[in-house]
Parts: sequence; structure tokens; C-alpha cells
Amino acid sequence: MFLPEIKITTGTHRDKDVVFLSFEKDEALIEIVRQIKGRAWSASKRMWYIPYGEFNKEELFRLFKNKAWLDFSAFVPLRKKALQPAPEEPATVEKKPVKPDLPALSPALEAKTNEFRRWMEHKRYSSQTIKTYVESLKVFLKYIQPSSVSSIRNEDVVLFVTGYLLPRKLSFSYQNQLVNALKLFYREIVKCDLNIMELERPRPQKKLPNVLSIEEVLLILQSTDNFMHKTMLSLIYSCGLRRSEALNIKPHDIDSKRNILTIRSAKGNKDRVVPISDKMIIMINEYMRRSRPRVWLFEGYVPGQRYSETSLQEVFKQALKKSGIIKNASLHWLRHSYATHLLESGTDLRYIQELLGHRSSKTTEIYTHVSNRELIKIRTPFENMDI
Repeated sequence: MFLPEIKITTGTHRDKDVVFLSFEKDEALIEIVRQIKGRAWSASKRMWYIPYGEFNKEELFRLFKNKAWLDFSAFVPLRKKALQPAPEEPATVEKKPVKPDLPALSPALEAKTNEFRRWMEHKRYSSQTIKTYVESLKVFLKYIQPSSVSSIRNEDVVLFVTGYLLPRKLSFSYQNQLVNALKLFYREIVKCDLNIMELERPRPQKKLPNVLSIEEVLLILQSTDNFMHKTMLSLIYSCGLRRSEALNIKPHDIDSKRNILTIRSAKGNKDRVVPISDKMIIMINEYMRRSRPRVWLFEGYVPGQRYSETSLQEVFKQALKKSGIIKNASLHWLRHSYATHLLESGTDLRYIQELLGHRSSKTTEIYTHVSNRELIKIRTPFENMDI
């Protein structure tokens, strides 16, 4: 008799020792798990877990007898930590309130940021762009208080960068996004004398995209036991998708007769089509037969609710760990790898630009710097030396 498998592992969640229960979505198994004392669902890890101190192995075997196979091969016993009473504070010591990093926005400035948000929503900016611009604008406005927005000059932006961004080692991209937000805010909302066109951006970084080899991608995909997770990662690599693009796909976006995948409202609010292989279509059809998604191709624990971006990133991290690849890779590396592998196989750069949805060919040209198609043909002087 075929029984579903439940993998039992130990780990930490929210700084507490726990026991994880990992299995493919099965309503019958979920009902049994709900009978376990102390059980809870982790939205970030997409697994059920039990506090280690409340874990009872015998109870687990009893509940799942003839219902599932329990795989304890990766279970590592943990030392139960004795509960230590919290030390009492002397009655004379008064707790000091934590001082916030920046003061709260004044009602007037809060109203301005809300106006900026509404303007961006009206102009149909993406939700991610709205969130990024508004949040960076709020940080800047908190910093320059009590000055009014109409009294700001370019020098104030420089002081913000040197006095706030740099000491906190905030990224190049954060500074660049701040300049974008300020230019848009002052041009469309404030309409004051700030010379926004003279706002200087940070010196451009010349970072190369990180790329995995074809063998490494295969290892990652093979290390994913959950079929839904394997399908998600496979689709991202095989079509060169961004994380949000993969999660926004609906079943009707896949045209299996024409081998076409339509990506809707991608970066820049643009639609595009990419080829999807027969092999990938077969995999998706099998996944849909098992999971039966209602709205989105990939749904979370709640039917009809889109799978979360954080959970998908965690899926990749777990697969990377299981594969044994010692690289600090992220999910976006699959997209970079897709483009680089296409280039190395002889695909024209103009087609790769269309497949990735890049507005400028210069963005796509960066993959020529990481492709080894021409580099491996170079014979170094060292090879001619007789050592």
C-alpha cells in the first residue's frame, strides 16, 4: 500500500528549537497534524512545526500509523534547554525607553507622503515601486525635520547621504532609489524650486551578475523533494523569470499548444511572451493534477491565495543547502544563469533581451562579461611554458 511520506527534522524557528514536519499538501494529513499538542504552521518555511520540548515521538507514530511513512533520517536530537527564571531587576532601576532612530513624521509631512502614494497609484506604478519610493522618501523627510519640504535644497540631500546613508552602510541601489523618489516627489507633488535635475546619483557600480553552471542548476533542482517546489524553481530557470513574474502566473497564461508562456504586468508594467518547453509543460500539468490550484498557478497554504515571495526564496535556500553548493546564491541567480547559458549556447543577444524583458540592450550586454563562450578559446602564455 502506498503511503505519503512525512520528513521529520529538527531546527530553529523564531530563535526556538523545534521539530519540523515536511510533506506535500494533503488535507487528510493536515487534519491529523492539527491533533498534535503545540503544533503550529510556519508561513515563511511552509512547514508545520512542534516546539522541541513538547515533541512526543511515540504519539507521532500512533497518530500516523497506517496513514503515512515517518522519515527520521535527517532528525538530529537536540539538548533540551532548562528553563532559567529571568533575573529580577533591582526595584530602583527604571527601564529607559528605546530611543527611535528617527522621529515620527509630522502630520503635514505624513499628508504629503500619502499624497505622493495616491499620485503613484493613480499613475499605475507597480506596488513594489510605490512601496520603495514612499519608504525611502519617509526616511529622508524624517531626517530633515523640522524643515518644510519647500525649503529643501540639494545640499540637504548631500547631508542626508553623508550623515545617514553612509554611516549605516546602506546600499548603492538604496541611494539611487532615493534620488528617483525625490525627483518624482518634488516634480509632481511639491513643485518647488529644488533643482531636482542636479541631484547627483552615486557613481555607478560595475558588478557582474552571479551565475551558476548548468551542473549546479541541475543539482539544485534534483535536491528539491517537494514536487511543487521543484516545479517553481524549474519554471524560473527554464523561462528566465523574476520571482514576482513566476508567482503572478495563472494557469491560463500557459499556451501548451503553441509552447508559449505569457508574462503579464512584469517590470515596467509590460507584458511579454517567452517560449516554454514540452518538458516544462508536462511537469506543470503533473503539478496541477496533484495540487489543483484555483486562481494562481502557485498558491500558498490557503487555496486561491498567491504563494508568497519570502516563502519562494526560502524554498531556494533549502534546495541550495541540500545540493551541497557552497555559494551565497539567491533565487535571482537562476535568471542570470538562464541568460548566460543561452548566450553560451549561441543565442543572439537581441533575442535574450526580448526573453528577459529588458528595455535597453545595455542591460543585457552585461551577460557577455560572464559568458565563457569566447574566454575558453583563449590560450594563456602559461600553457606554452615548459616547467
